[in-house]
Amino acid sequence: MQYGLPLKIVSYKDLYGWTMDEIVKMIGLKNNCTFCGVFRRQALDRGAALLKVDKLATGHNADDIAETVLLNILRGDIARLSRCTSIVTGEDGPIPRCKPFKYTYEKEIVMYAYFKRLDYFSTECIYSPNAYRGFAREFIKDLERIRPRAILDIIKSGENFRISTSTKMPEQGTCERCGYISSQKWCKACVLLEGLNRGLPKLGIGRNRGVHNNQKDIKPSNGTKSLESKQCGTLDF
Repeated sequence: MQYGLPLKIVSYKDLYGWTMDEIVKMIGLKNNCTFCGVFRRQALDRGAALLKVDKLATGHNADDIAETVLLNILRGDIARLSRCTSIVTGEDGPIPRCKPFKYTYEKEIVMYAYFKRLDYFSTECIYSPNAYRGFAREFIKDLERIRPRAILDIIKSGENFRISTSTKMPEQGTCERCGYISSQKWCKACVLLEGLNRGLPKLGIGRNRGVHNNQKDIKPSNGTKSLESKQCGTLDF
């Protein structure tokens, strides 16, 4: 243990029966970030539940939060926009999440790690050359060159957004298949996994698509056996 801290590795292969390499080979480089994002968020909660922790801290920094605010606006994702700037989320669930680096610039974290001689990853994901977030990142960097406070200004704007009381928000329930928290009958991970196991990887891509309307005709796939576990925290990024 280099830093005297225990490290628990939870893999996609163990949880879902698929590696990211296998997923990319099937889906290609266009929609692979959807799979990785959904599986990663759920894997964090499942790993936290496995370790019996009561809080989950993520390394999201100010740059990440600003990108997420912009992406949620562009997507019209009201549900996530209302909580993406919160330092603590999922307080009503078993494992709340917190973002201690919310107001810390990415470059500040890199500089600290460099001068403290800490190991850190400085490479981009090889599977995300066309990721939607990448374009948002470049746009924000351009804004930052003109206005150095652009990142913090975007975060502040996100914090000041107020959702109309007439807006219908999704109600969180439990996935009928794996027991994970979900606003639909099946959680997004199970929908995507069903598509992979049936050879239809695009089954769960996009909104209002998937297997929710035809669940009676689908038999459970063997790939979901490893998903059976207790409920975890909310998906909030």
